[in-house]
Amino acid sequence: MSSPPPINAEGTPQINGGAGVITPAFSPLYQQIKGLILQSLQQGEWKPGEAIPSEMELASRFRVSQGTVRKAIDELAADNLVTRRQGKGTFVATHAERQVQYRFLKLLPDAGDAREEGPAQRTILECRRLRANAEVARSLALRAGDSVIQIKRILSFVGVPTILEDIWLPGQAFKGLTAEQMAHYQGPTYAMFELDFGVRMVRAEEKIRAVLPDETQAQWLNVSPATPLLSVERLAYTYNDVPMELRRGLYRTDTHHYHNKLS
Repeated sequence: MSSPPPINAEGTPQINGGAGVITPAFSPLYQQIKGLILQSLQQGEWKPGEAIPSEMELASRFRVSQGTVRKAIDELAADNLVTRRQGKGTFVATHAERQVQYRFLKLLPDAGDAREEGPAQRTILECRRLRANAEVARSLALRAGDSVIQIKRILSFVGVPTILEDIWLPGQAFKGLTAEQMAHYQGPTYAMFELDFGVRMVRAEEKIRAVLPDETQAQWLNVSPATPLLSVERLAYTYNDVPMELRRGLYRTDTHHYHNKLS
């Protein structure tokens, strides 16, 4: 692997001689180091759950101080991209960890908590490969007609159908995904995406509104068509803001509520 260009205290890459000109970089030095570490994460140099090099090793690699590396890693940890473990080092965050799982689980039971309720039971209604329409293609940064995988499923808690979801994934990134994988993987779906396809969701944006179900949706969720539901549209991204999942869910809220922490 070639070494990155040395970076001076002003945050500008240096070149040794030659007539080449590099446009000065005006972001703080630690932000540049954060970007270089993110690049390594995106390229899969360190897998989810694996340790990244120590601050001393990274400082030597990027030719900066340990303090600069520490500040970059602090930001990555705040973004839930890496986790620090006392006395063990810093590790690439993974959806197999409970604290990461629950970042993306927003529907919680009114009584008790999600851990007591246990994992959702998944019923896959449909899993098929098709051509993306203009709307899905735009959301996933694809071209209309590109291959996508659509999954329709019901998530039930304690035997009660609670969430009806439509999920669209880029076909190239999730080549070979089957209904059996979606139904039988015991852990979180995002952990399966990491393990089987090397795709890690690092953040998501959601739009929420109240809606009424149509007759088919009401039947799947075992409610009256007059029952108000929570419509949640999520666009999830991997590293460097690359969209990797469009998810539209209808949530029953008679025994559950949508919970979000703001800070």
